[in-house]
Amino acid sequence: MSTGAPRSPRGALAAAAAFLIWGVFPLYWKQMEGLDSLELISHRLVWSLVFLAAVLALRHGFGPVAAALRSRRILAQSAVSGGALSLNWLTYVWAVNHGYIIESSLGYFLVPLVNVAIGALVMHERLRPLSWVAIVCAAAGVALLVFGVGRLPWIALALAATWGLYGLMRKRSSLGALDGLAVETAIYLPLAAGYLVWREHAGVGALGHADLKTAALILSAGWITALPLVLFAYGARRIRMMTLGLLQYVTPSVQFLCGLLVYSEPFDAPRLRACCLIWMGLALYTADSFLEQRGRFRAPAGS
Repeated sequence: MSTGAPRSPRGALAAAAAFLIWGVFPLYWKQMEGLDSLELISHRLVWSLVFLAAVLALRHGFGPVAAALRSRRILAQSAVSGGALSLNWLTYVWAVNHGYIIESSLGYFLVPLVNVAIGALVMHERLRPLSWVAIVCAAAGVALLVFGVGRLPWIALALAATWGLYGLMRKRSSLGALDGLAVETAIYLPLAAGYLVWREHAGVGALGHADLKTAALILSAGWITALPLVLFAYGARRIRMMTLGLLQYVTPSVQFLCGLLVYSEPFDAPRLRACCLIWMGLALYTADSFLEQRGRFRAPAGS
């Protein structure tokens, strides 16, 4: 999508709704905190594919997905991106259900800066000085967490790294958002379905042994996962990248508030100081992006 994408109120509302749904995901997963995280992710993958199949059937059919499944190059790319996405999901669900919502939100706050670092190191993009300062601030915040809290914030780093890798692979993919997700989930469907069958055979699976409410929550994982992706895909095509970049902070902000206000997770002075450094880095990154976009818009007028 170009920076000059048309401004659409419906597009902005759709994108904001997507980020808000992602933000309140802890409220959903917390209802199943007693269940095995890997089983939950397996259910999420299986039922997401069912939902995506229905959406694709209503939209344009399965032509792009079928073509992708016949391409070794696309299959290899999708295997890497699907693996990164699955690890991201697994880490996030485990973190939420073990009382690390605030740290998981920190991971998604770090994502834009991780993307900047990936752009410089992998894509060989030239960074502006302010972007480097933003990355240094984020790194200092992580270091402060290590020394102040006494442990490496591995959850935040794992979430940021896996989502950054996923974004890199999706950037290199020729598939659209929904087609790409369908291929990624189809690749790992045998593993997920096999694990669920094994759990049920061993008598420890959630379905058939959990109460009706829990079973309904599990079966709803597909559309709950895919709905914000559909909204995001709709909104991203209709609003400017700058607007989309600002809206992405809705998700970790709402997650942070859920952890702090709803579930009363610990947030002491060392964590506050570390988060302030990371937030400062985000502010610098946002300001730098804004200045860069202004420069692009003014360039034609002055040329």
